[in-house]
Amino acid sequence: MDTENDSKVIDIKAQRQALSAPKKMKSKRVRLGDLLVVNNKITEEQLQQALSEQKTSGHRLGRSLVDLGFLTSDELMKFLSKKLGVPYVDLGQFNLDPELVQHLPEEVARRCRAILLEPVEEGFRVGMDDPTNIFAFDELVEALDCPVLLTLVKEEDLDTSLDSIYRHTTEIDGFATAIGQELSEHDEEEEDVDESISDAPVVQLLQHMFNDAVKVNASDIHIEPDEDELRIRFRLDGILHVQTVAEKRIAKPVASRLKLMAGLDISEKRLPQDGRFNIKIRDKSLDVRISTMPVQYGESVVMRLLHRSSKLMEIDQMGMPPAMAERLRQMVRSPHGVIFVTGPTGSGKTTTLYAALSTLNSSDTKIITVEDPVEYRLKGINQVQVNAKIELTFARVLRTILRQDPDIVLVGEMRDRETVEIGLRAALTGHLVLSSLHTNDAVSTFSRLMDMGAEPFLIASTVRGVVAQRLARQICDKCTEPDPLEPGVRTALEEEFGERIHDMKFYKGKGCGLCSNQGYNGRVGVYELLVMDDEILKAVHSGDAVEIAEVVRKQQIFHGIDKGYYTLKQSALHLAAQGKTTAEEVLRITYGMSG
Repeated sequence: MDTENDSKVIDIKAQRQALSAPKKMKSKRVRLGDLLVVNNKITEEQLQQALSEQKTSGHRLGRSLVDLGFLTSDELMKFLSKKLGVPYVDLGQFNLDPELVQHLPEEVARRCRAILLEPVEEGFRVGMDDPTNIFAFDELVEALDCPVLLTLVKEEDLDTSLDSIYRHTTEIDGFATAIGQELSEHDEEEEDVDESISDAPVVQLLQHMFNDAVKVNASDIHIEPDEDELRIRFRLDGILHVQTVAEKRIAKPVASRLKLMAGLDISEKRLPQDGRFNIKIRDKSLDVRISTMPVQYGESVVMRLLHRSSKLMEIDQMGMPPAMAERLRQMVRSPHGVIFVTGPTGSGKTTTLYAALSTLNSSDTKIITVEDPVEYRLKGINQVQVNAKIELTFARVLRTILRQDPDIVLVGEMRDRETVEIGLRAALTGHLVLSSLHTNDAVSTFSRLMDMGAEPFLIASTVRGVVAQRLARQICDKCTEPDPLEPGVRTALEEEFGERIHDMKFYKGKGCGLCSNQGYNGRVGVYELLVMDDEILKAVHSGDAVEIAEVVRKQQIFHGIDKGYYTLKQSALHLAAQGKTTAEEVLRITYGMSG
């Protein structure tokens, strides 16, 4: 960064004159894409491809160029910084002060695409992803009522920082308190508490709660009444975090309002209920699956948040080792058979199944899915959502699907004997079937199928392979540092993996503004791939779970990691060695596993 600019504040007039240069360039029709081509940063062909992608995604040209891999974010930022004469700041390495940042109102920060960085002599340093926006600059000066020194920041870093800092925790606490105070002013009996307050505070509380959940990319919201408090928690990257703790008396009106939104029976508080509804938050359409359950001190409400706009992954984008990804691609192109994806709830099984579907989806192939619920919308695919209330079950839909002349069938989950038998027989009659199961590892799939009544000969004749997976929290790439490992963690790793860890280096995230000081940002897949061969087929025919496990283990040892035969434990340790996850995460997701 320019040290001369660091030591003083550019006055408003000088700043406007500096920013007028890009404006003049625009009048000569010299745009970002043209500048990059002229300076040999990209080719004309790459520019046209990025402009085409921009029309589809709605993103800015710079982001489209980065998404397509024509430039890195750092290359683009350094180029813009030099051309605009504006210093560049990496927000991942900048120590943001949340209290200072919030000195600029959130609506102004988001409208102007700006973030307050630090006070400087006579004014403030402000980061913008588009410093050429004169109108936004004028609004910032007016809002802050002082001179402003502009710096350039990455678009994606700006979005992450704004979402991390402008949380609605204070507003949620405030509305919860207001509801509690309103309730305390009434002396109605407990049964009448739902009618004792107006809807407005509850609606605002829920609006802010959903808004905050979307900001931090929460997958679930838990609303849990306890003896003397109501606890609201968000699940972030697989881990629950307390969002707020409120007075217990607000639990009933909050639960009632959510039931109304999902079309559930608000008078029934003794039995569990399930439903769903759709809301729009920050221009994003959100599908919400809701489950209520009577507990000791009221009703527990859990909501799964599904983003309709979520972009489908391809197999190459899932984070699989290349050799494993290639084997999976070959497997899903089988003309018939069953491919299972296994793992616990929330391990990304549906994402993997749809990555396979997107590989297979074409105009000459008929694909039908049966799911509960439909989590992704994929063009060209016939999708059916089961509904137990009208007896539209997996088995019933499957029987109908086979009369619809499909080439490929996706069964969201095989839950019972009837569904398993229909699915396996569909594969036997020439269909490719993709489905999921809840098992701890790949080899357990065979025992699980036999426990549900499937005949060993039918399993051996149809199953082509199994992908077992977990999701591990990923180290924030902006604050990665070496991890010397605590003695207890090192001892646990030695017990699980032996002496091979002595030559390995481990890493962790120290915490920064872009990861809300958690040290983690997002999750990464941990995979195990089992491919059927003659030896495994013979073992499955025998129906002996111990023999199957021994044969699979021999296959993994014989072929090795180089050919894509990772166990879940090997895959997790491999990610840690690459600096993608921590030793603690490796232990968390592999504890008690074999291999």
